[in-house]
Amino acid sequence: MQQPTSSWVGATAKQIARAVRRGDTSATQVVADHLDHIRDAEPELNAFRVVRAAAAAAEAEKVDDEPDLANLPLAGVPVAVKENTPVAGLPTWNGSAAGAAPVASADHEVVRRLRGAGAVVIGVTRMPELGLWGTTDDQSAITRNPWRTDRTPGGSSGGAAAAVAAGLVPLAQGNDGLGSIRIPAACCGLVGIKPGRGVVPSGLPAESWFGLAENGILATTVADAATGFAVLAGRTPGKLVEPSRLRVAVSLRSPVQGVRPDSANRGAVATASRLLADAGHDLVAADPAYSTKLGLKGLATWFAGAYRDAEEAGLDVAALQPRTRRHVKLGAWAWRRGYVREEDRAAFRDQSVAFFRDGSFDLLLTPALATAPPPAVAWSGRSWRANLLTNIRYAPYAAPWNIAGLPAVVVPVGTRPDGLPLGVQLVGQPGSELLLLAVAGQIELAAPWPRHAPGWPRVGLATE
Repeated sequence: MQQPTSSWVGATAKQIARAVRRGDTSATQVVADHLDHIRDAEPELNAFRVVRAAAAAAEAEKVDDEPDLANLPLAGVPVAVKENTPVAGLPTWNGSAAGAAPVASADHEVVRRLRGAGAVVIGVTRMPELGLWGTTDDQSAITRNPWRTDRTPGGSSGGAAAAVAAGLVPLAQGNDGLGSIRIPAACCGLVGIKPGRGVVPSGLPAESWFGLAENGILATTVADAATGFAVLAGRTPGKLVEPSRLRVAVSLRSPVQGVRPDSANRGAVATASRLLADAGHDLVAADPAYSTKLGLKGLATWFAGAYRDAEEAGLDVAALQPRTRRHVKLGAWAWRRGYVREEDRAAFRDQSVAFFRDGSFDLLLTPALATAPPPAVAWSGRSWRANLLTNIRYAPYAAPWNIAGLPAVVVPVGTRPDGLPLGVQLVGQPGSELLLLAVAGQIELAAPWPRHAPGWPRVGLATE
């Protein structure tokens, strides 16, 4: 049912923070509006593991009383935190009851930084068990894509993406070990940034998946993504600088042999290429070197991450989902045989940096996905093989850049014939996060996308 047009639901993070800083609204009102929307929408989407309604309302009151309100870049902005990221006073669920860790005594550093910037943690979002999969569900619920609820929002930051795409929050934290921010961003028509290694505190299990996993942001606009990234990185948010003429490598080649992008995703790359050329950049066809050896090492690392994660947390492996148990078992085998080695990851990083250097490329443009997002069904009850093949076939493009530790951004570009969103991936050299966001901003300016899924949010909007 439509509500009066006095709600802050649907506003951007920057709009909300500016209004709260100026006194045009209060953090208390903004949070109350979003809690009302979540209460109505959550039964359909299952984006949240838990909503901190009372605690969030109390935190909003503290923001309103903050003496330094004028200097808070996220003043009063409701944000969501992924359920594998510790939030003080809550268990860290890690995607299932069997994978849950005890109640956290302190916030993770990225949560501390969000709160320090004036954001209010409104809840924690769902993910697949141990963050292993590109679909989001467990025995308690299936998380659904607001664009089409019969489709997955992706994973593993699937709940975060669903929440942002439906306007339940304007901004969400996620993390990305083999594509877990960028895949959901592409599934849900969002901007998703995975920073390069060492830029944002990671502090995730299994040495952050051997250095592959990074904390990042999902947002509806480039400006919001840039502000969220700056806060997580401990920087002062500022305006993105218009990039000078760049040399952009364009590649459709899949990192997985035998997997090719469908016509819709090829079209997304063609559209993005045209937009970048119109912005004055030079586009050159060039493929990174994706070797079979790299693919096998990547699989071994994915398996071993699950094993080390379960071992480190002291989980009862027998209580995990069957697909996860198989993954953990394979991970133990790969780990004990020495198939997961830092020197292999370092070699691919060097090779990736050399790709940019030797070709004089500033950025790489690829598809974000190879096919449409899979159906929203109980993947947690399906076989390990079915999950593995589905993940590899629909989302092969993200993982290499975790292994290389390079920054990458997914940006929306149009829609598929079936109405689902399309996106492309931009990859850059170490330290190029702001350049990637600036180029994403050029795409946004030239071809604005719908900030939310069609029909969402289902309330009125008051932004000024």
